[in-house]
Amino acid sequence: MCLAVPMKIIEINGDEGTVEIENVRYKADLRLVEDVKKGDYVIVHAGFAIKKLDAKEAKETLKLMREAEMI
Repeated sequence: MCLAVPMKIIEINGDEGTVEIENVRYKADLRLVEDVKKGDYVIVHAGFAIKKLDAKEAKETLKLMREAEMI
């Protein structure tokens, strides 16, 4: 099963970003989303950021995923 997960952008280097969830960092391709900056939340699927989220929505989604023991 594949999940798209909200992650926070920690660093941007060109079209690649460092994203974080639960204090674990990953690389993500940012070319599919517009106007993202450090501190934004994005949905990441298969190494690609596919949608920008507002912080409140991202935090609520992460809370629900923790409660469901998905992360």
